[in-house]
Amino acid sequence: MGVKCAFVFAGQGSQAVGMGRDFFENSQAAKEMFAQAKERTGIDFEALMFAENENLAQTQFTQPAILLAASIAHKLFVDKTSIVPTLTLGHSLGEFSALVASGALDIIDAVELVHLRGKLMAEACANQEVGMLVSLGLGDETVENLCNEARASGKQIWAVNYNSDGQIVIAGAKKDLEEFVDVLKNAKAKRAMLLNMSVASHCPLLDSAVAPLAKKLQEVLKDNFIAPVVSNVTAKPYSTKQDALVLLPKQLVMPVLYKQSIKNIDGQVDCYIEFGHGNVLKGLNKSSTSKPHFNVNDMASLEAAINALKELESQ
Repeated sequence: MGVKCAFVFAGQGSQAVGMGRDFFENSQAAKEMFAQAKERTGIDFEALMFAENENLAQTQFTQPAILLAASIAHKLFVDKTSIVPTLTLGHSLGEFSALVASGALDIIDAVELVHLRGKLMAEACANQEVGMLVSLGLGDETVENLCNEARASGKQIWAVNYNSDGQIVIAGAKKDLEEFVDVLKNAKAKRAMLLNMSVASHCPLLDSAVAPLAKKLQEVLKDNFIAPVVSNVTAKPYSTKQDALVLLPKQLVMPVLYKQSIKNIDGQVDCYIEFGHGNVLKGLNKSSTSKPHFNVNDMASLEAAINALKELESQ
């Protein structure tokens, strides 16, 4: 197929009870991946993903569940189409799903890896009251200046997720974030809202997780990229294990340059295909691209995406 596709993958916040269920019920390959993931990690993914439970909101379980659902969606898609992406890209955790799609990580190795990543993040934040909040309607420079001023006065606050124009997520100490809500509103933010997060992602509060994650990455990463992965840290593509070993540990403590990544690659692709539950990235991408965006999150959307791509190719 001649259409140039970017395969994209969401991170935490995209999870929901029932994700991946349609694939599980209608695909033997999906059932086998659930079984393999359970055998490797000891996690009952059917119970985790298909029934109401408290674990799905805990980062050490959220991360492998999201990655498993996204990677199954991707596998079923490529098995039917044999499309090789021009680039792959993920938002935060989603970068690990992007590595699976690019051939640099085995699916089950990746499930185990992000389970560890989630545990390391939880442990780093275990003795701290931390959190995250979203700011809507302010420019990057305004938010960055406010964060810099807050840190200069002793606060633990960092701009960490550049999601789309006017939407930035901020991480730090919970008490500092609670006070920062009013700072943002006084700066004319359309909205400033604390998120239901027990970790403070992509900031120095996760320093203790960097070394053990780097060690595990050395064990499981392969130098077998079929397509470049766009780094959250640099907003630029990489395609070697050596680069991944440098960038992925940094990703824990540095901002996610998601909107910058989309703007950087938009001229190289004809469309975006989002794999996994929901369509979080479709919403974020609207401010950065007008290219078509397709979702693959169940059997019906899988067929719809394939048909849409055929139609796009014929134009």
